[in-house]
This record gives sequence, structure tokens and C-alpha cells, in this order.
Amino acid sequence: MIRAVISRRDAKIIDAFEITGHADSGEYGQDIVCAAVSVLTINTVNSLTELAKLNPDVEMDEDNGGLMKVKLSESELNDATGQLFLESLVLGLQSIEQNYQDYIKLTLK
Repeated sequence: MIRAVISRRDAKIIDAFEITGHADSGEYGQDIVCAAVSVLTINTVNSLTELAKLNPDVEMDEDNGGLMKVKLSESELNDATGQLFLESLVLGLQSIEQNYQDYIKLTLK
């Protein structure tokens, strides 16, 4: 199962997200849940760096169970464009969870 944790400050500002695990909803290369989550998270990081010009701390480990940790620095937390991209990620993950609850668990902190 994929576990996605979105961390907020004061219930408003997203300061980090962490994605762990694998969906195992299909054969390797055919797992649409894993593919959807991967596209959303990688696109979010790319958008933060390329479009919002932020420099989030990114940790990835695909070999040991699947892991992506992304954290914004203190100076980047109030960037409106960055927050918009992160809220978009939340919407996408919520949609996937609604349709594939056996394969993904989203936690908002």
C-alpha cells in the first residue's frame, strides 16, 4: 500500500510531504495507482523547482520499498505558487484515494 502524508503548519501551509510503499494494484509496469502517484509527486517537485523557482529538499529511495520525502525551507513556506502546486498534489492524491482506497492511504497532518 502507498502511504502519503501531507504535513501542514497551522492547518494551512503545506511544509512537506512523504510518500512510501508500493500500491501493488497490478503487475510491474501495469500498476496504474503507483504510476498515477509517481506522476503527481514527480510533477509537483518539477513544478516547485522549475516554475516556482523553489529548492525543496528531496529524498528518494526507489529500491527499498519506495520513498519520496519533500520538504520546503522556512523561507519558501509562504510562496503562493509553491503552495498552489502542493494543494494541487493534495487534490490529486485525494482523488486517487477515493477511487483506489485499497491501494493508497492519504493522511493530512
